[in-house]
Amino acid sequence: MSGIFGIVSKKNCADMLLYGTDYHSHMGTEYGGMAVFGKQFHRSIHDISKSQFKSKFFEEYKEMKGNLGIGVISDRDPQPLIIGSKFGTFAIVMAGLIENLDELGLELLKAGETFGEISHRGLNSVELVAKLITRGRTLLEGIEGIYDRIQGSASLLLLKKEGILAARDRLGRTPLVIGERDGEFAIATETCSFLNLGFRIKKYLDPGEIVFIRKSGLEEKVPGKAKNQICAFLWIYTGYPASSYEGISVELVRERCGRSLAKNDPIQADLVAGVPDSGVGHAIGYAMESGIPYRRPLVKYTPGYGRSYTPPSQEIRDLVATMKLIPVKEVICGNRIVLCEDSIVRGTQLKNYTIKKLWECGAKEVHIRPACPPLMFPCRFALSTRSIKELVARKAIRALEGREIGDVREYTDPRTQKYKRMVDWIRRELGATTLKYQTIEDMVEAIGLPREKLCLYCWKGND
Repeated sequence: MSGIFGIVSKKNCADMLLYGTDYHSHMGTEYGGMAVFGKQFHRSIHDISKSQFKSKFFEEYKEMKGNLGIGVISDRDPQPLIIGSKFGTFAIVMAGLIENLDELGLELLKAGETFGEISHRGLNSVELVAKLITRGRTLLEGIEGIYDRIQGSASLLLLKKEGILAARDRLGRTPLVIGERDGEFAIATETCSFLNLGFRIKKYLDPGEIVFIRKSGLEEKVPGKAKNQICAFLWIYTGYPASSYEGISVELVRERCGRSLAKNDPIQADLVAGVPDSGVGHAIGYAMESGIPYRRPLVKYTPGYGRSYTPPSQEIRDLVATMKLIPVKEVICGNRIVLCEDSIVRGTQLKNYTIKKLWECGAKEVHIRPACPPLMFPCRFALSTRSIKELVARKAIRALEGREIGDVREYTDPRTQKYKRMVDWIRRELGATTLKYQTIEDMVEAIGLPREKLCLYCWKGND
């Protein structure tokens, strides 16, 4: 999942754009970019796979002049893109995933379109979306039209010289929130980007809603839709603790998840810990509910190491996982540890670079408590897990069944023997003393939205 940020300011916006975009750095690891409009468009994109966003742009942003700007932390494509069109020139950024990218690209090529943003990964999904938009009779018709064509999700910001058009994904799988400060406006994926810049939340965009933001204020162009299926994983892992979605705090959801994990858990332990950073809130909730003290046997060395879940290659993921967590032997040795984690995706990093460190430092027991159920399906709406074969739950099922199976419903029901056998296989694979997953019912209750308003695809395999 990428993170996008826009600003409509009374003065030069480049500094606020830099910091507002930087507060989305946890959302992607591939590219960072900014575009500002003053007398003309000024755009810059950098590869941030081996360095931090702020360090790439810290000198360059000082040359950007203008009152309007958009920025992005991208998990796949270089962006923003500057597009010359029949509607005039505009810049565009996008958060989401186009699952039928190649199919739509081939259709446009046959219709005579050309693409300039081609890489080893193929078409640039942001350019494809821009091309689809420009085929409409108006910009609004073009934006609405993309949701009739794409499979996946897309929330976008489109910067014109008059202001910013902001469109939230039709099913709301990716969020967009507007903030206001003394008559200036910002729009972001993450509300945590508002706090230190002095913006207050003004409006959470509804699914499918399109607004135009200019210096004079907000104008609703297309009203939102009633149906909402926002990604539940935002609260469990992807989102920043200081953010909120649909008015619901990430940190408080994680605490409630931890409390649910602790209820009816008979484990006797000496301390509770969270895998830094996203497991910490879950562990605090577990400690509050259980009465077992919260301690830090693993600390994260922050500078230069991002999330180990998001990089595209296993080699980079393993390197980040190896280097970023440092064990505190004096806290670990001789203790029974409950270790809360946001999720178990592939399992290799938890096994090789987390649990292994605890055992090597003399842990007496290691009890793993993930805050969500076993992941069964790769996400169709954001770039995270890439294939079914990567998921540790699917590896367990293949080992138990001796083959790949299509119907995994018995393995998603905690009451079945197959589910219990799968969990025990994963426990042994990880090298943990015990393993107990969160139930989907408790996870949904911790989030606090009706089940039908959440996207649970990666656990259930249906929209």
